[in-house]
Amino acid sequence: MNTTTSSSTTQIARGATPADAPAIARIYNQGIEDRIATFETTQRTADDVRRWFDGIHPIVVVERDGQVIAFAATSGYRPRVCYAGIAEFSMYVERSARHQGAGRMALLALIEAAEAAGFWKLVSRVFVENNASRRLLASVGFREVGIYQRHGQLDGIWRDVVIVERLLGPARTGLPNQ
Repeated sequence: MNTTTSSSTTQIARGATPADAPAIARIYNQGIEDRIATFETTQRTADDVRRWFDGIHPIVVVERDGQVIAFAATSGYRPRVCYAGIAEFSMYVERSARHQGAGRMALLALIEAAEAAGFWKLVSRVFVENNASRRLLASVGFREVGIYQRHGQLDGIWRDVVIVERLLGPARTGLPNQ
């Protein structure tokens, strides 16, 4: 996966393991508290996160000087067999590490891992006002497909979301899957 180094820190992206679950839960819970990236309102435990490790859907983390500061994860899209190559994804960055390249690194590593796992598309939804995430996603090749209006309520307020997708592997080129 990827590594970047500055004068005082080293960031690496790597495949996550169940041992990373406490750090992933901590970062995800910050996202829940901040109310800028998810409709979820219930805090997650490390045990909740460990259940994400199904052997099918890649999860990656970014470490800075040995500490997990970001993660990106895939999950199932729809149960029908025809959608087996599509994964939903999410990405969260530790508050103190935001806007420093960790999210970009996590997404690029997740794209690579998802493609290696045989997925042909990644999809997600982003709050329309989350401009930082929208810019980041566009910069790594995601396109905005449309807007779901009043997709859900968060704290009693209707929120709209932008649908994003990125084609991978053969779907990107339009060639048959070999």
